[in-house]
Amino acid sequence: MITPAFELTQDPDFLTIIIKVPYARASEFDVYFEGEDFKFYAKPYFLRQLTLPGRVVEDGREKASYDTDKGTFTIRLPKEISGQYFEGLDMLTSLLAPKKSRSAKPLVEEIAASADLSEEEEEEEFDWEIEQIPYKESAESTLPLQYRYGFGNLRSGVFQRLQDELGDVIDIKDPDQTPVDERRKKRLAAEAAKFDPDHYLADFFEDEAIQHVLKYEPWWVDAHKKMIALQGESHQEHDSHTFVVFSEEEREQLRKFTNKSYLLDRRSRHHVYLGLIDILLAYGYEICVNEGDKNVESSWNIRKLSATLCWLESFTSIHDVLVSFGRRVLCYPLHRHFGLVTRAFDDTVMILQLGKAAVLKCLLDIHKTFRENDPAYILNDLFITDYCIWIQKTKSKKLAALSESLQKTTLAKSHIGFELEELEAAAVLVQEEESMLKAAGTVSKQQLPSSELETSDSEESSSTSSSETEGSDSDEQESSTSEDGKINSLQGMLQEERTAPLIDCNGLRQGTNTSTFEASDEKSKVSLQSTSVPGKLVEELEKQMHTAIRLSEQPEGLATASCILQEQEENRVSEPERFSKDTTGKGNFLEVPSKTNPLLFLCSTNEDE
Repeated sequence: MITPAFELTQDPDFLTIIIKVPYARASEFDVYFEGEDFKFYAKPYFLRQLTLPGRVVEDGREKASYDTDKGTFTIRLPKEISGQYFEGLDMLTSLLAPKKSRSAKPLVEEIAASADLSEEEEEEEFDWEIEQIPYKESAESTLPLQYRYGFGNLRSGVFQRLQDELGDVIDIKDPDQTPVDERRKKRLAAEAAKFDPDHYLADFFEDEAIQHVLKYEPWWVDAHKKMIALQGESHQEHDSHTFVVFSEEEREQLRKFTNKSYLLDRRSRHHVYLGLIDILLAYGYEICVNEGDKNVESSWNIRKLSATLCWLESFTSIHDVLVSFGRRVLCYPLHRHFGLVTRAFDDTVMILQLGKAAVLKCLLDIHKTFRENDPAYILNDLFITDYCIWIQKTKSKKLAALSESLQKTTLAKSHIGFELEELEAAAVLVQEEESMLKAAGTVSKQQLPSSELETSDSEESSSTSSSETEGSDSDEQESSTSEDGKINSLQGMLQEERTAPLIDCNGLRQGTNTSTFEASDEKSKVSLQSTSVPGKLVEELEKQMHTAIRLSEQPEGLATASCILQEQEENRVSEPERFSKDTTGKGNFLEVPSKTNPLLFLCSTNEDE
């Protein structure tokens, strides 16, 4: 027999059951309903029994129809109490009766779970901020050989058979022999070793990509807005399934789950609720950073950020859950920003406020993600499948109380334990110092050219310009330095003149030497332009030149310059009429060029010239 696909809807007076039975014999089908029981049979489909969330009656208003094109039966059943709202019609797994059960009533061993424990849950007031039962390691030590983990701490010995895949699924080594407190110590040590201050500060200051993903709004944001908008209406109670729609694939997965009950004591129930928050936080982060798309890292992100899945952690308070999640976000994923922690926190609050249908939809998505990842399917068997079945039977007021307590819990950077505020403050100070140094360097660079223009005529004569700016010869040290600079500058020009060919076949200077003197001429023009009386400058340079030649101790290489000056002096004596033309009318090589040459001024002794 095949269990058909089905879904339930309602209006104030009728409960509608839509059953998909393609290729079935429409002429041969049986429908049975009484009170909260419903059965359907159309070969080869058999809906063995549904436990309805409310009572229906047979009063002549019932109606059934078959659509041959779609292959669906549509059955409308009158409600016993007109206007009654049936809660949990989307919880398909909980509507199916357990296997080997002939009625909707629970088995004998489940009576305590469904009666006594349910009454205890309804009577007790949940205070999620207080640890109901302090954890004691001595209690765990009474367990024989192995420690427990998984949903409600109901499993043990699983990883002894899965040693090859252990490292790809969880971080704890040998969980069967590791008590809870030791798991927590190892987890905290691993997180402290993994935290990278440079990575955190990089994401803190360069957060363009993070601010972009924070703008993404998943499906529950729109559903939450609709719920808030309809909260003021009082004519009908609005269940979460009004805003949450399951896909056909999700409905199919719900039908595949085996309905079963869970015997959980008070302490285990708290662990289950807190573990649910931890898993939803990791799922919210994954959806936000990938903007709703899945990739190869999705499975890794969810299980790595949830200490419940990765370290088999059993939390005792909501604050511990938030601290653990915040630490893991700042240690492991690509984007490590505290804003992502806050965003996942807000998303989890919205999911819980939407009710168990929204929580179930998120768990089904996680189940699919793990199912498609080879090593992560183990976590479905340990946690997610049980959560998907258990959440369908959870009281809505429990999730409402949980969301309210979560909303009241605060998480600050100081709670994380990585000295985040100190790191940020130090980084800001360093950044401000670098900005100040950069600004000071920019100002000095802007002031330097104007200062040089005011105090110097060229880079080669920086010492001379210093002497001219000060306008005083009282400081002997500065005067000596200035004279040495002039000598070196003159020495360079004279050496260049000596090594280069002086005349060509026509008695004129060659191109290379001419370009040298042209450059010197341009410098001379600049110097002359900056001086009000050119004659005084020539006299001053001539006096300083004679003084430099009479120095007893000359620097190395200055002898060459002296010899050249002496040769030019002899030439001046032997040829007094060097500025005149000869009888042939050809110019002498010492003829005054078209442009003034500072070297000729320096070598001349004629005061009139």
